[in-house]
Amino acid sequence: MKKNTNVRICQLSAVAAAITLAGSVHAADAFSQDSQWMTGDWGGERTKLIEQGIDIKADYVGEVGGNLHGGYNNDKTARYSDQFGLGVALDLQKLLGWDNTQAKVQLTNRNGENISNDRVGDPRAGTLSSSQEVYGRGHMVRLTQLWVQHQFLDNKLDIKAGYFGEGEDFNTFPCDFQNLAFCGSQVGNWATGIWYNWPVSQAALRIKYNITPELYAQIGAYNQNPSQLEHGNGFKLSGSGTKGTVLPVELVWSPKVNSLPGEYRVGYYKSTAPADDVLKDANGNDAATTGEPYRVHDSKHGYWFVAQQQLTSHNGDASRGLNVAANATFHDKDTNVVDNYQSLMFVYKGPFDARPKDDVGIGFARIHVNDDVKKNAELLNVADGATNYDDPLFSPLRSTEYNYEINYGFHVTNWLTVRPNLQYVTHPGGVDEVDNALVAGLKIQSVF
Repeated sequence: MKKNTNVRICQLSAVAAAITLAGSVHAADAFSQDSQWMTGDWGGERTKLIEQGIDIKADYVGEVGGNLHGGYNNDKTARYSDQFGLGVALDLQKLLGWDNTQAKVQLTNRNGENISNDRVGDPRAGTLSSSQEVYGRGHMVRLTQLWVQHQFLDNKLDIKAGYFGEGEDFNTFPCDFQNLAFCGSQVGNWATGIWYNWPVSQAALRIKYNITPELYAQIGAYNQNPSQLEHGNGFKLSGSGTKGTVLPVELVWSPKVNSLPGEYRVGYYKSTAPADDVLKDANGNDAATTGEPYRVHDSKHGYWFVAQQQLTSHNGDASRGLNVAANATFHDKDTNVVDNYQSLMFVYKGPFDARPKDDVGIGFARIHVNDDVKKNAELLNVADGATNYDDPLFSPLRSTEYNYEINYGFHVTNWLTVRPNLQYVTHPGGVDEVDNALVAGLKIQSVF
Protein backbone atom coordinates (compact mmCIF):
# COMPACT_ATOMS: atom_id res chain seq x y z
CA MET A 1 0.00 0.00 0.00
CA LYS A 2 1.24 3.47 -0.83
CA LYS A 3 2.54 5.58 2.03
CA ASN A 4 0.15 8.45 1.37
CA THR A 5 -2.80 6.05 1.48
CA ASN A 6 -1.66 4.85 4.92
CA VAL A 7 -1.42 8.46 6.08
CA ARG A 8 -4.92 9.32 4.77
CA ILE A 9 -6.45 6.30 6.50
CA CYS A 10 -4.72 7.16 9.80
CA GLN A 11 -5.85 10.78 9.50
CA LEU A 12 -9.39 9.67 8.75
CA SER A 13 -9.48 7.41 11.83
CA ALA A 14 -8.02 10.13 14.06
CA VAL A 15 -10.53 12.72 12.86
CA ALA A 16 -13.44 10.32 13.39
CA ALA A 17 -12.23 9.49 16.90
CA ALA A 18 -11.72 13.15 17.79
CA ILE A 19 -15.11 14.14 16.49
CA THR A 20 -16.79 11.29 18.37
CA LEU A 21 -15.02 12.25 21.61
CA ALA A 22 -15.86 15.91 21.23
CA GLY A 23 -19.50 15.13 20.58
CA SER A 24 -19.73 12.95 23.67
CA VAL A 25 -17.76 15.12 26.09
CA HIS A 26 -19.50 18.43 25.70
CA ALA A 27 -22.60 19.73 24.05
CA ALA A 28 -21.01 22.83 22.52
CA ASP A 29 -22.92 24.00 19.49
CA ALA A 30 -20.09 23.07 17.15
CA PHE A 31 -20.07 19.41 18.22
CA SER A 32 -23.44 18.87 19.88
CA GLN A 33 -24.77 15.36 19.39
CA ASP A 34 -28.27 16.76 18.89
CA SER A 35 -27.25 19.23 16.21
CA GLN A 36 -27.83 18.21 12.60
CA TRP A 37 -24.53 19.90 11.65
CA MET A 38 -21.00 19.28 12.94
CA THR A 39 -20.24 23.03 12.94
CA GLY A 40 -23.47 23.76 14.77
CA ASP A 41 -25.88 26.61 14.23
CA TRP A 42 -23.20 29.34 14.07
CA GLY A 43 -24.70 31.13 17.04
CA GLY A 44 -28.15 31.01 15.46
CA GLU A 45 -27.03 32.54 12.16
CA ARG A 46 -27.53 29.32 10.23
CA THR A 47 -31.18 29.04 11.28
CA LYS A 48 -31.70 32.70 10.38
CA LEU A 49 -30.31 32.05 6.89
CA ILE A 50 -32.65 29.09 6.42
CA GLU A 51 -35.61 31.20 7.52
CA GLN A 52 -34.55 33.72 4.88
CA GLY A 53 -34.41 30.98 2.23
CA ILE A 54 -30.69 30.13 2.19
CA ASP A 55 -29.73 26.61 3.28
CA ILE A 56 -25.97 26.02 3.06
CA LYS A 57 -24.99 22.36 2.45
CA ALA A 58 -21.61 20.85 3.31
CA ASP A 59 -20.90 17.15 3.69
CA TYR A 60 -18.25 14.43 3.50
CA VAL A 61 -18.22 10.74 2.60
CA GLY A 62 -15.07 8.67 3.15
CA GLU A 63 -14.67 4.98 2.37
CA VAL A 64 -11.91 2.47 3.09
CA GLY A 65 -11.78 -0.94 1.40
CA GLY A 66 -9.28 -3.69 2.20
CA ASN A 67 -9.02 -7.08 0.48
CA LEU A 68 -8.91 -9.72 3.23
CA HIS A 69 -8.99 -12.80 1.02
CA GLY A 70 -9.18 -13.86 -2.61
CA GLY A 71 -9.68 -11.64 -5.61
CA TYR A 72 -7.41 -11.28 -8.63
CA ASN A 73 -4.45 -10.13 -6.53
CA ASN A 74 -4.48 -11.47 -2.98
CA ASP A 75 -1.59 -9.27 -1.85
CA LYS A 76 -3.47 -7.60 1.01
CA THR A 77 -3.75 -3.83 1.10
CA ALA A 78 -6.31 -1.09 1.68
CA ARG A 79 -7.53 1.82 -0.41
CA TYR A 80 -9.20 5.09 0.55
CA SER A 81 -11.59 7.26 -1.45
CA ASP A 82 -13.70 10.25 -0.49
CA GLN A 83 -16.05 12.99 -1.61
CA PHE A 84 -16.51 16.51 -0.26
CA GLY A 85 -19.66 18.41 -1.11
CA LEU A 86 -20.50 22.12 -0.84
CA GLY A 87 -23.69 23.75 -2.03
CA VAL A 88 -26.69 25.90 -1.25
CA ALA A 89 -30.44 25.31 -1.56
CA LEU A 90 -32.47 28.46 -2.18
CA ASP A 91 -36.14 29.13 -1.43
CA LEU A 92 -36.80 31.80 -4.05
CA GLN A 93 -40.25 32.52 -2.66
CA LYS A 94 -38.65 33.76 0.56
CA LEU A 95 -35.70 35.43 -1.17
CA LEU A 96 -37.32 37.04 -4.22
CA GLY A 97 -41.05 36.56 -3.81
CA TRP A 98 -41.24 33.98 -6.60
CA ASP A 99 -44.07 31.70 -5.50
CA ASN A 100 -43.38 27.95 -5.34
CA THR A 101 -39.85 28.27 -6.73
CA GLN A 102 -36.63 26.65 -5.51
CA ALA A 103 -33.05 26.51 -6.78
CA LYS A 104 -29.88 24.63 -5.91
CA VAL A 105 -26.15 24.84 -6.61
CA GLN A 106 -23.87 21.95 -5.61
CA LEU A 107 -20.13 21.33 -6.03
CA THR A 108 -18.40 17.99 -5.39
CA ASN A 109 -14.76 16.93 -5.16
CA ARG A 110 -13.68 13.27 -5.29
CA ASN A 111 -10.28 11.78 -4.49
CA GLY A 112 -8.59 8.48 -3.73
CA GLU A 113 -8.26 4.93 -5.07
CA ASN A 114 -10.50 1.86 -5.34
CA ILE A 115 -9.65 -1.63 -4.06
CA SER A 116 -11.83 -3.19 -6.78
CA ASN A 117 -9.80 -1.97 -9.75
CA ASP A 118 -6.73 -4.17 -9.49
CA ARG A 119 -7.05 -6.28 -6.32
CA VAL A 120 -10.59 -7.66 -6.44
CA GLY A 121 -11.03 -7.72 -10.23
CA ASP A 122 -8.84 -8.70 -13.16
CA PRO A 123 -7.74 -5.34 -14.64
CA ARG A 124 -8.45 -6.71 -18.12
CA ALA A 125 -12.11 -7.07 -17.23
CA GLY A 126 -12.55 -5.03 -14.05
CA THR A 127 -15.38 -5.66 -11.65
CA LEU A 128 -19.01 -5.00 -12.46
CA SER A 129 -19.80 -3.40 -9.10
CA SER A 130 -17.38 -1.51 -6.84
CA SER A 131 -16.51 -2.07 -3.18
CA GLN A 132 -16.17 1.72 -2.74
CA GLU A 133 -19.18 3.39 -4.32
CA VAL A 134 -17.87 6.93 -3.75
CA TYR A 135 -14.95 6.32 -6.12
CA GLY A 136 -15.20 7.43 -9.73
CA ARG A 137 -15.56 10.22 -12.30
CA GLY A 138 -12.09 11.67 -11.74
CA HIS A 139 -10.13 13.47 -9.03
CA MET A 140 -11.58 16.88 -9.66
CA VAL A 141 -14.15 19.48 -8.63
CA ARG A 142 -17.45 19.18 -10.48
CA LEU A 143 -20.56 21.28 -10.80
CA THR A 144 -23.07 18.60 -9.84
CA GLN A 145 -26.26 20.66 -9.53
CA LEU A 146 -27.37 23.99 -10.98
CA TRP A 147 -31.15 24.07 -11.33
CA VAL A 148 -34.40 25.94 -10.77
CA GLN A 149 -37.67 24.20 -9.86
CA HIS A 150 -41.23 25.59 -9.96
CA GLN A 151 -44.66 24.22 -9.06
CA PHE A 152 -47.84 25.08 -11.00
CA LEU A 153 -51.56 24.24 -10.76
CA ASP A 154 -51.74 24.11 -6.96
CA ASN A 155 -48.46 22.16 -6.86
CA LYS A 156 -49.75 19.36 -9.09
CA LEU A 157 -47.31 20.20 -11.90
CA ASP A 158 -43.61 20.38 -11.03
CA ILE A 159 -40.95 21.49 -13.55
CA LYS A 160 -37.20 21.39 -12.93
CA ALA A 161 -34.60 22.72 -15.40
CA GLY A 162 -30.85 23.30 -15.42
CA TYR A 163 -27.90 20.95 -14.92
CA PHE A 164 -28.35 17.76 -12.91
CA GLY A 165 -28.28 13.97 -13.29
CA GLU A 166 -31.01 11.44 -14.03
CA GLY A 167 -30.58 9.63 -10.71
CA GLU A 168 -31.75 12.65 -8.72
CA ASP A 169 -35.32 12.12 -9.86
CA PHE A 170 -35.53 8.83 -11.80
CA ASN A 171 -34.74 5.38 -10.42
CA THR A 172 -33.71 7.10 -7.18
CA PHE A 173 -32.49 5.03 -4.26
CA PRO A 174 -30.67 5.79 -0.97
CA CYS A 175 -26.95 5.15 -0.49
CA ASP A 176 -26.47 3.66 2.97
CA PHE A 177 -24.40 0.66 1.81
CA GLN A 178 -20.78 0.90 0.64
CA ASN A 179 -20.94 -1.56 -2.28
CA LEU A 180 -22.13 0.19 -5.44
CA ALA A 181 -24.64 -2.58 -6.23
CA PHE A 182 -26.75 -1.39 -3.26
CA CYS A 183 -26.23 2.35 -3.56
CA GLY A 184 -28.08 4.99 -5.56
CA SER A 185 -29.67 4.84 -9.01
CA GLN A 186 -28.78 1.44 -10.45
CA VAL A 187 -29.66 2.17 -14.08
CA GLY A 188 -26.66 4.49 -14.29
CA ASN A 189 -24.35 1.72 -13.08
CA TRP A 190 -25.30 -0.67 -15.88
CA ALA A 191 -26.59 1.47 -18.78
CA THR A 192 -23.18 1.65 -20.41
CA GLY A 193 -22.03 5.17 -21.25
CA ILE A 194 -25.36 6.99 -21.42
CA TRP A 195 -26.88 7.51 -17.95
CA TYR A 196 -24.50 9.56 -15.78
CA ASN A 197 -25.02 9.28 -12.04
CA TRP A 198 -23.81 11.67 -9.35
CA PRO A 199 -21.53 13.66 -9.40
CA VAL A 200 -21.84 14.29 -13.18
CA SER A 201 -24.47 16.79 -14.33
CA GLN A 202 -26.04 17.35 -17.74
CA ALA A 203 -28.32 19.94 -19.27
CA ALA A 204 -31.72 18.60 -18.28
CA LEU A 205 -35.47 19.11 -18.00
CA ARG A 206 -37.79 17.11 -15.72
CA ILE A 207 -41.60 17.41 -15.68
CA LYS A 208 -43.62 15.75 -12.91
CA TYR A 209 -47.40 15.61 -12.46
CA ASN A 210 -49.00 14.60 -9.16
CA ILE A 211 -51.99 12.46 -10.10
CA THR A 212 -52.99 11.82 -6.47
CA PRO A 213 -51.19 12.51 -3.16
CA GLU A 214 -49.70 8.99 -3.43
CA LEU A 215 -49.08 8.73 -7.19
CA TYR A 216 -47.15 10.79 -9.72
CA ALA A 217 -45.79 10.43 -13.24
CA GLN A 218 -42.70 12.13 -14.66
CA ILE A 219 -40.73 12.46 -17.86
CA GLY A 220 -37.29 13.91 -18.48
CA ALA A 221 -34.83 14.91 -21.19
CA TYR A 222 -31.06 14.80 -20.48
CA ASN A 223 -28.29 15.91 -22.80
CA GLN A 224 -26.00 12.93 -23.48
CA ASN A 225 -22.53 14.41 -23.75
CA PRO A 226 -19.57 12.05 -23.09
CA SER A 227 -17.14 15.00 -23.05
CA GLN A 228 -18.55 15.99 -19.65
CA LEU A 229 -16.89 12.87 -18.21
CA GLU A 230 -13.43 14.08 -19.24
CA HIS A 231 -10.97 15.45 -16.72
CA GLY A 232 -11.12 19.24 -16.65
CA ASN A 233 -14.72 19.41 -17.89
CA GLY A 234 -16.37 19.48 -14.48
CA PHE A 235 -17.82 22.94 -15.14
CA LYS A 236 -18.58 22.51 -18.84
CA LEU A 237 -21.95 24.06 -19.71
CA SER A 238 -21.71 24.15 -23.51
CA GLY A 239 -23.35 21.56 -25.74
CA SER A 240 -20.24 20.72 -27.76
CA GLY A 241 -19.70 16.98 -27.89
CA THR A 242 -23.40 16.14 -27.59
CA LYS A 243 -24.32 12.73 -28.99
CA GLY A 244 -28.03 12.60 -28.24
CA THR A 245 -30.67 12.73 -25.52
CA VAL A 246 -31.66 10.33 -22.74
CA LEU A 247 -35.44 10.23 -22.28
CA PRO A 248 -36.65 8.57 -19.06
CA VAL A 249 -40.29 8.16 -17.99
CA GLU A 250 -41.43 6.87 -14.61
CA LEU A 251 -44.49 6.16 -12.48
CA VAL A 252 -44.02 6.44 -8.70
CA TRP A 253 -46.49 5.19 -6.07
CA SER A 254 -45.96 5.94 -2.35
CA PRO A 255 -48.63 4.10 -0.35
CA LYS A 256 -48.96 3.45 3.37
CA VAL A 257 -49.21 -0.28 4.16
CA ASN A 258 -50.46 -0.86 7.70
CA SER A 259 -49.62 2.83 8.29
CA LEU A 260 -45.99 2.19 7.26
CA PRO A 261 -44.40 4.02 4.29
CA GLY A 262 -43.44 2.45 0.99
CA GLU A 263 -42.34 3.56 -2.47
CA TYR A 264 -42.68 1.69 -5.76
CA ARG A 265 -41.17 2.83 -9.07
CA VAL A 266 -41.44 1.52 -12.61
CA GLY A 267 -39.68 3.29 -15.47
CA TYR A 268 -38.29 3.15 -18.99
CA TYR A 269 -35.44 5.01 -20.70
CA LYS A 270 -34.40 5.53 -24.30
CA SER A 271 -31.19 7.09 -25.59
CA THR A 272 -31.25 8.72 -29.03
CA ALA A 273 -27.45 8.59 -29.37
CA PRO A 274 -25.77 6.09 -31.71
CA ALA A 275 -24.69 2.89 -29.90
CA ASP A 276 -22.34 0.14 -31.06
CA ASP A 277 -23.51 -3.46 -31.23
CA VAL A 278 -21.65 -5.73 -28.80
CA LEU A 279 -21.25 -8.58 -31.33
CA LYS A 280 -22.31 -7.98 -34.95
CA ASP A 281 -20.94 -5.88 -37.80
CA ALA A 282 -23.07 -3.93 -40.31
CA ASN A 283 -23.64 -7.09 -42.37
CA GLY A 284 -24.87 -9.13 -39.43
CA ASN A 285 -21.66 -11.16 -39.11
CA ASP A 286 -19.45 -11.48 -36.03
CA ALA A 287 -17.27 -8.35 -36.03
CA ALA A 288 -14.50 -10.03 -34.02
CA THR A 289 -14.12 -12.56 -36.84
CA THR A 290 -14.56 -10.29 -39.86
CA GLY A 291 -12.53 -7.39 -38.48
CA GLU A 292 -15.23 -4.98 -39.71
CA PRO A 293 -16.54 -2.17 -37.50
CA TYR A 294 -19.33 -3.08 -35.12
CA ARG A 295 -22.84 -2.28 -36.29
CA VAL A 296 -24.13 1.11 -35.11
CA HIS A 297 -27.68 1.31 -33.72
CA ASP A 298 -29.56 4.59 -33.68
CA SER A 299 -30.69 4.18 -30.05
CA LYS A 300 -30.65 1.99 -26.96
CA HIS A 301 -33.17 1.44 -24.20
CA GLY A 302 -34.00 -0.29 -20.91
CA TYR A 303 -36.41 -0.34 -17.99
CA TRP A 304 -36.41 -0.71 -14.20
CA PHE A 305 -38.36 -1.59 -11.08
CA VAL A 306 -37.69 -0.32 -7.54
CA ALA A 307 -39.60 -1.28 -4.40
CA GLN A 308 -39.06 -0.01 -0.85
CA GLN A 309 -41.35 -0.90 2.02
CA GLN A 310 -41.20 -0.62 5.80
CA LEU A 311 -42.53 -3.92 7.16
CA THR A 312 -42.55 -3.39 10.93
CA SER A 313 -42.33 -0.70 13.58
CA HIS A 314 -40.84 -1.02 17.06
CA ASN A 315 -43.43 -0.71 19.81
CA GLY A 316 -45.35 1.77 17.69
CA ASP A 317 -42.25 3.84 16.82
CA ALA A 318 -42.25 4.11 13.00
CA SER A 319 -38.67 5.48 13.00
CA ARG A 320 -37.55 1.98 14.03
CA GLY A 321 -38.27 -1.36 12.38
CA LEU A 322 -37.54 -3.64 9.45
CA ASN A 323 -37.35 -2.25 5.90
CA VAL A 324 -37.02 -4.23 2.67
CA ALA A 325 -35.93 -2.95 -0.74
CA ALA A 326 -35.55 -4.54 -4.16
CA ASN A 327 -34.10 -3.27 -7.45
CA ALA A 328 -34.16 -4.70 -10.95
CA THR A 329 -32.93 -3.24 -14.26
CA PHE A 330 -33.07 -4.67 -17.79
CA HIS A 331 -31.10 -3.37 -20.76
CA ASP A 332 -30.80 -3.54 -24.55
CA LYS A 333 -29.14 -6.86 -25.45
CA ASP A 334 -27.83 -5.51 -28.78
CA THR A 335 -25.79 -2.68 -27.29
CA ASN A 336 -25.32 -3.06 -23.52
CA VAL A 337 -22.62 -5.02 -21.67
CA VAL A 338 -24.91 -5.81 -18.69
CA ASP A 339 -28.32 -7.03 -19.78
CA ASN A 340 -29.95 -7.44 -16.34
CA TYR A 341 -29.39 -6.78 -12.64
CA GLN A 342 -31.32 -7.60 -9.46
CA SER A 343 -30.79 -6.85 -5.75
CA LEU A 344 -32.53 -7.41 -2.43
CA MET A 345 -31.76 -5.53 0.80
CA PHE A 346 -32.97 -5.67 4.40
CA VAL A 347 -32.31 -2.83 6.86
CA TYR A 348 -33.41 -2.79 10.48
CA LYS A 349 -33.45 0.69 11.97
CA GLY A 350 -33.08 1.03 15.74
CA PRO A 351 -32.10 -2.58 16.53
CA PHE A 352 -31.34 -1.85 20.20
CA ASP A 353 -33.15 0.32 22.75
CA ALA A 354 -29.79 1.70 23.83
CA ARG A 355 -28.97 2.59 20.17
CA PRO A 356 -32.35 3.64 18.70
CA LYS A 357 -30.84 5.52 15.73
CA ASP A 358 -28.37 2.84 14.61
CA ASP A 359 -29.16 0.46 11.76
CA VAL A 360 -28.01 -2.92 10.51
CA GLY A 361 -28.23 -3.93 6.84
CA ILE A 362 -27.66 -6.91 4.59
CA GLY A 363 -27.80 -6.96 0.79
CA PHE A 364 -27.60 -9.44 -2.09
CA ALA A 365 -27.05 -8.47 -5.76
CA ARG A 366 -26.73 -10.30 -9.09
CA ILE A 367 -25.22 -8.61 -12.17
CA HIS A 368 -25.42 -10.55 -15.45
CA VAL A 369 -23.22 -9.84 -18.48
CA ASN A 370 -24.88 -10.04 -21.89
CA ASP A 371 -24.25 -13.49 -23.46
CA ASP A 372 -23.26 -11.75 -26.71
CA VAL A 373 -20.43 -9.96 -24.85
CA LYS A 374 -19.07 -13.32 -23.72
CA LYS A 375 -19.37 -14.71 -27.25
CA ASN A 376 -17.56 -11.67 -28.65
CA ALA A 377 -14.68 -12.23 -26.20
CA GLU A 378 -14.45 -15.88 -27.25
CA LEU A 379 -14.19 -14.84 -30.90
CA LEU A 380 -11.56 -12.19 -30.09
CA ASN A 381 -9.47 -14.84 -28.32
CA VAL A 382 -9.66 -17.10 -31.37
CA ALA A 383 -8.67 -14.22 -33.65
CA ASP A 384 -5.73 -13.33 -31.38
CA GLY A 385 -4.68 -16.93 -30.88
CA ALA A 386 -5.07 -16.49 -27.09
CA THR A 387 -6.32 -19.75 -25.61
CA ASN A 388 -4.92 -19.49 -22.06
CA TYR A 389 -6.32 -17.24 -19.35
CA ASP A 390 -2.78 -16.31 -18.28
CA ASP A 391 -1.97 -14.95 -21.75
CA PRO A 392 -1.87 -11.12 -21.56
CA LEU A 393 -3.79 -11.01 -24.87
CA PHE A 394 -6.60 -13.17 -23.49
CA SER A 395 -9.97 -11.44 -23.17
CA PRO A 396 -11.56 -12.77 -19.94
CA LEU A 397 -14.96 -14.39 -20.42
CA ARG A 398 -17.60 -12.72 -18.26
CA SER A 399 -20.96 -14.05 -17.14
CA THR A 400 -22.39 -13.21 -13.67
CA GLU A 401 -21.03 -11.39 -10.63
CA TYR A 402 -22.67 -11.65 -7.20
CA ASN A 403 -22.18 -9.07 -4.44
CA TYR A 404 -23.08 -9.39 -0.76
CA GLU A 405 -22.73 -6.86 2.07
CA ILE A 406 -23.50 -6.80 5.77
CA ASN A 407 -23.02 -3.57 7.69
CA TYR A 408 -23.77 -1.80 10.94
CA GLY A 409 -24.37 1.94 11.01
CA PHE A 410 -23.29 3.61 14.25
CA HIS A 411 -25.31 6.83 14.56
CA VAL A 412 -22.59 8.58 16.56
CA THR A 413 -24.33 11.96 16.39
CA ASN A 414 -27.02 13.49 14.22
CA TRP A 415 -24.25 14.63 11.87
CA LEU A 416 -21.93 11.60 11.92
CA THR A 417 -22.53 7.97 10.95
CA VAL A 418 -19.76 5.38 10.94
CA ARG A 419 -20.57 2.20 9.02
CA PRO A 420 -18.16 -0.77 9.17
CA ASN A 421 -19.04 -3.50 6.69
CA LEU A 422 -18.01 -6.82 5.19
CA GLN A 423 -18.46 -7.55 1.49
CA TYR A 424 -18.18 -10.80 -0.42
CA VAL A 425 -17.82 -10.78 -4.21
CA THR A 426 -18.41 -14.00 -6.14
CA HIS A 427 -16.79 -14.23 -9.60
CA PRO A 428 -15.50 -10.62 -9.61
CA GLY A 429 -16.16 -9.06 -12.99
CA GLY A 430 -18.18 -12.15 -13.87
CA VAL A 431 -14.88 -13.99 -14.49
CA ASP A 432 -14.90 -17.56 -13.14
CA GLU A 433 -11.09 -17.73 -13.01
CA VAL A 434 -10.90 -14.93 -10.42
CA ASP A 435 -11.16 -16.14 -6.81
CA ASN A 436 -14.11 -14.99 -4.75
CA ALA A 437 -13.11 -11.96 -2.68
CA LEU A 438 -13.72 -10.89 0.91
CA VAL A 439 -13.48 -7.12 1.47
CA ALA A 440 -13.56 -5.21 4.74
CA GLY A 441 -14.99 -1.72 4.46
CA LEU A 442 -15.56 1.40 6.52
CA LYS A 443 -17.89 4.20 5.43
CA ILE A 444 -18.01 7.55 7.22
CA GLN A 445 -20.77 10.07 6.49
CA SER A 446 -20.71 13.53 8.02
CA VAL A 447 -22.65 16.76 7.58
CA PHE A 448 -20.76 19.93 8.33
